[in-house]
Amino acid sequence: MLKGFKDFIMKGNVVDLAVAVVIGAAFGAVVNSLVENILMPLIAALFGSANFDSFALLTINGVDIKFGVFLTVLVNFLIVAAAIYFMVVMPMNHIIARRNAKLGIKEEEAAVDPQVLLLTEIRDALAARPSGGQH
Repeated sequence: MLKGFKDFIMKGNVVDLAVAVVIGAAFGAVVNSLVENILMPLIAALFGSANFDSFALLTINGVDIKFGVFLTVLVNFLIVAAAIYFMVVMPMNHIIARRNAKLGIKEEEAAVDPQVLLLTEIRDALAARPSGGQH
């Protein structure tokens, strides 16, 4: 029983997943720090407030409907997504493209759907047919 557990734990997928979770948590802290300590203060400097919580506050029968809180969360999401894109995705794509160019690896063209290919051939055949009044 212990051997089976050891084999399960030592599988590459489990170890890779554990490493990814730890690195993801650490990277999450970096992105959160960037957003909270740099980007949000810049937004506060430009707009006078770091959040929109009091914006579009509507009270109906004593119940607060907080559109501004949702707007704050939405803006924070967009800032985090942009930070991840510009700090991770773009540089990684650039590094991969440079590595592939250096190794002479070319991207495979996307496979064409056979139905689309057939319809294209039919369209081209119909276009090449003379249109001398016969249908």
